[in-house]
Amino acid sequence: MALVIALLLLVVITLVGFAAVRGTIVQQKLASNMYDRQVALQNAEAAMRAASDLIATSPNLIARNCQTGGTVCGANPFEDSAITASDIHSVQSGTAPGQYVIGSAATGQPQYVIEDMGNWSDASQNTGFNQTANSRNAGVQGASITSTYYRITARSGDPGDSNTTDNRAIVTLQAVIKRG
Repeated sequence: MALVIALLLLVVITLVGFAAVRGTIVQQKLASNMYDRQVALQNAEAAMRAASDLIATSPNLIARNCQTGGTVCGANPFEDSAITASDIHSVQSGTAPGQYVIGSAATGQPQYVIEDMGNWSDASQNTGFNQTANSRNAGVQGASITSTYYRITARSGDPGDSNTTDNRAIVTLQAVIKRG
């Protein structure tokens, strides 16, 4: 009888041990995926900063003007058939403005697409009618100040490059920035 009870306890303890090992493996995978996503997020942010730094000095990097008649700019230019491979720019490795030092844990070379969203009224500087209580009361028609807005879409790596991004997180970020 003691042998049967001992064997049952041994089976129960083994099952508890296997459950603990399985839980540990799942936690390790979760932590690894979170780390991979954070690295990918940092790469995409680096591409965003690099593109933002280069807009003023490199107008040839702008893929298209989205305000032009007949131009349709989808939400994700990386999936847009109108965007060619030459419109997708990789961040150059280095320490100069517009460059990025790629770490060994990176998911690949960060990439970006810049689109010209056109000139729009700048609400922070516009002094047009109804902008302030004084202009409204006095009936003054103020100046309409415009700024050029650009949309930058950045991703942490090329998902088509299986050498660097296979089974790795790919983060895509998008921002609209204003240039005076």
